[in-house]
Amino acid sequence: MKKKEAAIEIVKRFIQTDPVKAALALETLPPKDAAQLLRDLPPAVAAQALEHVPPTEASAVLESHLPREAAEILRRTGKYHAADIFRRFRPDFSKAVIPLLDQEFSRDMAEILAYPRDSAGRMMTTDFLAFRADARVRDVATRLRQIARRQLPAASYCYVVDHDNALQGVLNMRDLLLAPQDAPVSEVMIKDVVKVSPFTDREELVAIAARKHYLAVPVTDGSGRLIGIVNTKNIIASTEEEATEDMQILFGASAEERAFSPAWFKITRRLPWLTVNLATAFLAGSVVALFEGFIAKFAVLAVFLPIIAGQGGNAGTQTLAVVIRGMLMREITPHNAWQLVRTEIFVGFVNGAATGLLTAAAAWLWKGNAWLGVIVGVAMVVNMVAAGLAGAMIPVLMKRMGYDPAHSSGIFLTTVTDVVGFFAFLSTAWLLQGRLS
Repeated sequence: MKKKEAAIEIVKRFIQTDPVKAALALETLPPKDAAQLLRDLPPAVAAQALEHVPPTEASAVLESHLPREAAEILRRTGKYHAADIFRRFRPDFSKAVIPLLDQEFSRDMAEILAYPRDSAGRMMTTDFLAFRADARVRDVATRLRQIARRQLPAASYCYVVDHDNALQGVLNMRDLLLAPQDAPVSEVMIKDVVKVSPFTDREELVAIAARKHYLAVPVTDGSGRLIGIVNTKNIIASTEEEATEDMQILFGASAEERAFSPAWFKITRRLPWLTVNLATAFLAGSVVALFEGFIAKFAVLAVFLPIIAGQGGNAGTQTLAVVIRGMLMREITPHNAWQLVRTEIFVGFVNGAATGLLTAAAAWLWKGNAWLGVIVGVAMVVNMVAAGLAGAMIPVLMKRMGYDPAHSSGIFLTTVTDVVGFFAFLSTAWLLQGRLS
């Protein structure tokens, strides 16, 4: 009881002259007692003290108020800190507070809270531990033991913040246990902290997780304030989900479709892309139609059309898979994209030459015409080069235009390899038709 009365006396004495010291005293009180103390103060003064209280504790204090009282204090608090507090409210309490906030303040908070899909802001959790930089190791250890009796957050890190909740460093549990008990945590913390913005996209988070092997990554706002953490397990789960979505999108299905989705849902999601695929198939068919009379004269050419087109499609799909994975892992950037394209063209040429020689030999032995083998081999090289170029270029171009690089790339790739393969084979055969007789 004496400790409680002393804390109340400190808060009352320093609330206007030293709000930081008042906030530290306020944190030692149970939420209901802290709320009762703030009720006796003007809302502007209460907000000034609450500005320096960590968001988790501040939300617990405000939830002990009536929604109208909480709204009065909240709207006088800085918008970033207010958003941090609001994010931690119980759903029923936040719904009661929202209508009581003025429109401009609500809009500012909504902008802070409305992070893009697949961003760190959407994936982050506010379940983390943070301590002031001047806190003693002994006090932090005591607090951790108290929290452990209830529930310890999943991550094995404690974060260090200043009085404005700006991230200063991170505490490793092992370092904390071995540190002198009277040392401030600012002497124990790791100052070089990898942190991300709430607008950091999933691809960059995956790259950080793969490179650093951290259990969690802190998220800070534009002012450097710690607003949450992204656990590595959430990044992995999100990546697995994206991989399955990309696999479906790659071949023209919807990312939302599941194995047991309703039949009509499946039809409406697949049919548009099947229609696009049909149009591209007619495009490939029109190339064959150009040489219809020529094929009728040399029917043996029809035997090799699916071989050349299929080989190009398979080679292009290999390139496409590698490129999309490279984009996901942030291995491909605007600076090295053209290097990638050149490499895939070279790989396509070498693979095309190797498979072209094998196909040419098979055609010669099968049909007994060496020039037919030459035609097949040339067409194979041309189509494999086109497959490497298209497999690298299609996702890069889609990314630059702001589209998902996996979005039905397979359909466009197949069109390129079919059209180029058919045209390269039939036009070469037409030029050398005298040798086929």
